[in-house]
Amino acid sequence: MNKPYLALAYTVGLLTFAACGKKEEKAAGPPPATPVTLVDARTTDAVYYDEYPATVVALNNVELRSQVAGFITQIYFKEGEVVQKGKPLYEVDRRKYQAAYQQALAGLRSTQATVQNNQVNLERYQRLAQQDAIARQVVDNAATTYATSQAQVAEAQAAVALARTDLDYSLIKAPFTGRIGISQVRLGSQVSPGTTLLNTISAENPMGVDFVVTESDLSRFADLQRQGGGGTDSTFRLVLPDGTAYKQPGKILAIDRAVTQGTGTVQIRVQFNNPQRELKDGMTTVLNVLNRQSGRRIVVPYKAIVEQMGENFVFVAGDSSKAYQRKVQLGPRLRDQIVVTKGLNDGDKVVTEGVQKLRDGGQIQVGTPAQAQAGAPAAGAAK
Repeated sequence: MNKPYLALAYTVGLLTFAACGKKEEKAAGPPPATPVTLVDARTTDAVYYDEYPATVVALNNVELRSQVAGFITQIYFKEGEVVQKGKPLYEVDRRKYQAAYQQALAGLRSTQATVQNNQVNLERYQRLAQQDAIARQVVDNAATTYATSQAQVAEAQAAVALARTDLDYSLIKAPFTGRIGISQVRLGSQVSPGTTLLNTISAENPMGVDFVVTESDLSRFADLQRQGGGGTDSTFRLVLPDGTAYKQPGKILAIDRAVTQGTGTVQIRVQFNNPQRELKDGMTTVLNVLNRQSGRRIVVPYKAIVEQMGENFVFVAGDSSKAYQRKVQLGPRLRDQIVVTKGLNDGDKVVTEGVQKLRDGGQIQVGTPAQAQAGAPAAGAAK
């Protein structure tokens, strides 16, 4: 009786083992397809700029200082106004300089009269000498006196010029057309030659914008300068402190002569017209410079990029409903898009949603963005 029972138990065990094997085989089957969203890589006009902190500077900026000593007796301008070239600005007490000038003129006239008298005497002595009516030494003395008086005329003329210069310096005029600042002295203030700062005047149109670049970028800006400074509407764009865009185009005015040691940077100056006087000396701005890689470039959504070990990849859909990982080189980011400089072709279908659950060569199924983000099966997927 035991043998039939043992045979039955053995048979049941074999059937149970077979059933478990089938379940394990079914469980170990291929993983389900990952729902993804695909976007075509497209070639478009990718225009992007490099940003540089910049400072507005006056191309012509002069500190006004007196070249003569004295007291300020007149101020001829309103602080902060635009003054024209040659306009009187300050007057230092001119009375002693006018007196010195008149004295120098009088000395010149006296010397000139002496020269004229010495010339007449010399000519008279020369005629008498021709008649042997006078000693030769007298003629020689007269000639020496005449030559000496001529030298004294030159000395007197120099004294007049010096006195005239001091008189002119007592009236300080605008060296060029520009905006004058707040006066550092008032009526009655005493000034010393070359030391007392009176005011500062700055030209306002055009203006310069200074920024620094690394020495590795120097060739780029040197090329722009050789091409005419890059003076187009798109090469240089200035952003004002309030965030608004400045409407005038700029062009390179100068590149500094040397690289700054320690920082490895070079200062560059771009010139902007300033007809509305919006730019002020010392203003802090941002200068956007058109990147020379701008042009027709392949662009994909930034969220399609997967970074691994310092390298960048995307998943590209193949013909067999699989996604394959592809290494790419990136350009600048354009808001929610990014330029791909190498690794993609126009029209490649790139995975943008569901990349976190993908592996190289993994099965994909195009679904809605919500399904891709959740990793759930797409609607209508086979169970």
